[in-house]
Amino acid sequence: MQKSLSPLMRKLGYQFNQLSLLEQALTHRSCKGQHNERLEFLGDALLGLIIAEALFARFPQTREGDLTRMRSALVKGVTLASIAQELGLSDFLRLGPGELKSGGFRRESILADALEAILGAIYLDSGMEACKGRILEWFGPRLEEIAPGQQKDSKTQLQEYLQGLRLPLPTYEVIATIGEAHQQTFTVRCTVLGRTPITATGSSRRKAEQDAAALALEQLKHDR
Repeated sequence: MQKSLSPLMRKLGYQFNQLSLLEQALTHRSCKGQHNERLEFLGDALLGLIIAEALFARFPQTREGDLTRMRSALVKGVTLASIAQELGLSDFLRLGPGELKSGGFRRESILADALEAILGAIYLDSGMEACKGRILEWFGPRLEEIAPGQQKDSKTQLQEYLQGLRLPLPTYEVIATIGEAHQQTFTVRCTVLGRTPITATGSSRRKAEQDAAALALEQLKHDR
């Protein structure tokens, strides 16, 4: 028997007219039948637009580069997964046997994708204003806290730090990839001239590179 979605809709602050849209948004591709990838595609585009619009209005004097970094920080996977957890999505995800066994309901990418899919579902169910309202409420505290210049990622921080020391830019190399296509783990080596290479592992190449850059920057600052 499937779990009632009424408690989830109360948490979302939105009552679906077409419950099938919410059901699809919660269904991972590891399940048979209609899954949430198309809704995720739509939700991703909507989220990017509405967050960009909110930042544009909130920071009228801020340059494009800082606006882009703030948007990236707000829509990145770890942020979306955190909001998904706050809304209790993990209790309602519909996963295939393999994902259930491996704890997919806790996986960052699955939670983030489901949140975007729900946004796509709300848009199809009630239109842009309903979708915008949910985004501004769910992301409200983070929009209040964010500020220009605080959101440079680890790779950017490392690059700027090395430029300040007049050192060459770091290099990144994937040295291992483990797992199936939809569930891979990447190990990346970050090399800074004259320093011991740093390795880090992540659920995507980008995440592994960012983590390696953060460790390399920490090492550089510690050694000075």
